[in-house]
Order: sequence, then C-alpha cells, then structure tokens
Amino acid sequence: MDDQDKKENGEYIGEIKGGMRPSMKLVVMGIVDKKPKSIEVTLSCKPQGEDAEADVGLQLKVTFMDKAVQRNARLAGKWGPCENTLSFFPFAPGEAFKMEIVCEHQQFRILVDGQPLCGFTHRVSKLASLTALRVFGDLQLTKVA
Repeated sequence: MDDQDKKENGEYIGEIKGGMRPSMKLVVMGIVDKKPKSIEVTLSCKPQGEDAEADVGLQLKVTFMDKAVQRNARLAGKWGPCENTLSFFPFAPGEAFKMEIVCEHQQFRILVDGQPLCGFTHRVSKLASLTALRVFGDLQLTKVA
C-alpha cells in the first residue's frame, strides 16, 4: 500500500501491487463506531464506486443489526449467491479489531483477532486481476497492510 492510496471519511481505497496470489495476506485494523450499521471490505479489479461493473473477487459486508458477515463476488456484472454462515460474530460497537484476509489456492480465509471466521471459495479465475482493496463503513481505520 502506498502513500497515494486514499483514506478519507472512513473510506480507504488502495492498490494491491501485482494483484492477489496464494499465500498473500491483507490486514485491516480498525475501531468500530459506537453506533455501527455496517462495514464493507471489497477486493476488486479496479478501484471504483458501487455502480461500476468491474469484477469483485470478494465482498465482505458486516451488518451489525443482523450480526452477519455476508460474502459475495461479482463476475461479468452479475452478483453470485450470497454466503453468510458464521460460527460467531466477532465485531462489537466501540471495539478494535484486526481482520486478516488470507489468499489460499482454493479460497480466501478470513480471520478476525486471530480466530478463523469463515472462508470464501474463489469465483474469479484470475486472482492477479484483483488489484484494488476498498474498506468503508462505520469504523475508524487504524491500519491497512
């Protein structure tokens, strides 16, 4: 991540140099707002807003009302089936967290505070095409690496 990566009003957009590949790990650290609604972490082919049609390899959407972490991917402009099974909900209002997204050969493995949270099988065939990381929502980011 470079200095030119943007971080403003709780939104971070950064470039993943060379794209994702197996054994790579992204770390997002932050503090959840006191009255959070949602946090979203997206790995996509280009940095952009919601309306663009670029492929998304992983969209993690944390919703506090439902205590859910939804995972999905968008290929050729179409969202696939959403996955949201969880063994526990690790986020709490006002609390710090450390999320790790580990890229494996078959899936992304997501850990929060060192505990395995869930996995998401790759739907994008070219992992290296995933070059943008976007984090936004009801949080203060403390570190993105």
